[in-house]
Amino acid sequence: PLSSARAAELTTPHGVVRTPAFMPVGTAGTVKGVAAWELERLAPEMILANTYHLLLRPGAERIVRLGGLHRVMGWPGPILTDSGGYQVFSLAGRRKMDAAGVTFRSHIDGAEHRLTPESVIETQAAIGVDVAMVLDECLPYPVDLATAERSTATSVKWGLSGLATARALRVEEGAWGGGVFAIQQGSLNSDLRRRCSEALAEADFDGFAIGGLAVGEPAEALYEAVSMAAPLLPAHRPRYLMGVGYPEDLLHAIAHGVDLFDCVLPTRSARTGKVFTSAGDLAIKNARFADDERPLDEGCDCPTCAHYSRAVLRHLFVANEVTSVVLLTVHNLWYFLSLMRGAREALSLIHI
Repeated sequence: PLSSARAAELTTPHGVVRTPAFMPVGTAGTVKGVAAWELERLAPEMILANTYHLLLRPGAERIVRLGGLHRVMGWPGPILTDSGGYQVFSLAGRRKMDAAGVTFRSHIDGAEHRLTPESVIETQAAIGVDVAMVLDECLPYPVDLATAERSTATSVKWGLSGLATARALRVEEGAWGGGVFAIQQGSLNSDLRRRCSEALAEADFDGFAIGGLAVGEPAEALYEAVSMAAPLLPAHRPRYLMGVGYPEDLLHAIAHGVDLFDCVLPTRSARTGKVFTSAGDLAIKNARFADDERPLDEGCDCPTCAHYSRAVLRHLFVANEVTSVVLLTVHNLWYFLSLMRGAREALSLIHI
């Protein structure tokens, strides 16, 4: 077929997630610059938080005492948490890996912490997330075949251990009812990706992610890897492409059967004045917008475009007014979420 895109629904303890869906990133327990009530107005299907950062600050035990992650974030809808594998990958100088997990030192205060396949699932279950990611080892780019083979085998082993921990938790009365997603690894090697997928597919995971991409590989390699990796994952489960986020990347992945996405791009870009529009990107600090009375995107119905002109937003940004970042963040998130809504509507029409 010309496209493997699909529209579907994922049922979670805190609601139904309609896919394709983009998850705004709330790394430390908040989507940067967006209050909980504004996030509800933006209406994402699901949001993402990060176990690594939450473990360091404010700490899992404190989150539990404060009523769980949903209450801490002020968000009533579904939450997915990354296990922390990518953050451990990015802290190469602070980590020590072994067959049973990873020991690392906090980038905040230097305190020693340990992640294991079992502990990351226990932590995510304790704070009450809807979808928990297994611990994996994220490979750098480029990487030699021997290292990739060893690492991929480790990720499979850890994934299966995490699922076993989740099953044990679910047996307990009144215990956690969230789902567990496995993570396909294998760098850019199609044989490794296939073998990893086959090993994980033998277990009853609730979903499957494509990991280890957007780590420095060229755009062409990313596209080829997604085209190769997505069809290897079970078609009857959600497929989640981790950390990939340019609009054109999302549409390419949707066409190859990917359902879920997350990326810091819309929020991080807003903090640098980069704005996503239907006519392409623009840098709001440019002098040419100083007297531009048009909204950021004339086809956009977001709150920012309804109330502010490009000229005013440029003034606020150049004046280092924090409000400008909030307003640009709202617009960028609206753009990404609207892109997904449009994809869902188009696919629904096709499937009728």
